[in-house]
Amino acid sequence: MNRRTLIAALAFSPAGAAAMTRSTEIREAVERYAKAWAAGDMAGIVACYGEDFTLHYAGANALSGDHVGKAQALAVLAEFAKRTGRRLVRIVDVLAGTERGVVIAHEALGPPDARVEVERVLVYRVDAGLFAECWVHDQDQSLIDRLVGKA
Repeated sequence: MNRRTLIAALAFSPAGAAAMTRSTEIREAVERYAKAWAAGDMAGIVACYGEDFTLHYAGANALSGDHVGKAQALAVLAEFAKRTGRRLVRIVDVLAGTERGVVIAHEALGPPDARVEVERVLVYRVDAGLFAECWVHDQDQSLIDRLVGKA
């Protein structure tokens, strides 16, 4: 069986069709978010999150931990931006599979006289086309911890 035939067989099987549909749903969600973020469209960004969204922040800083609910998570994201001077430099890549979507972002952080650029990986679980959970993985967690500070 050649590759094209195998892909077609998988796509038309019930499991293959469901996986392709799920992957498409996840890809559309992360692409919509990345496009809104790159454009600075705050309303578009906020619209990507489900009401029961949970944000998982690693590290040992004042914002580390799990933040449950869209309002609480967005408040934590706003506080992170305030403490770090966060600014998107560019979206590096958007990836999607059958279970998770990923946005890799290059961001500038820190005070104006000491800006640093880092890569951040945002891993999303999508439910009904909206973000349900996000795990943030930073290139330099100790830098993030210093910028955010302790509670």
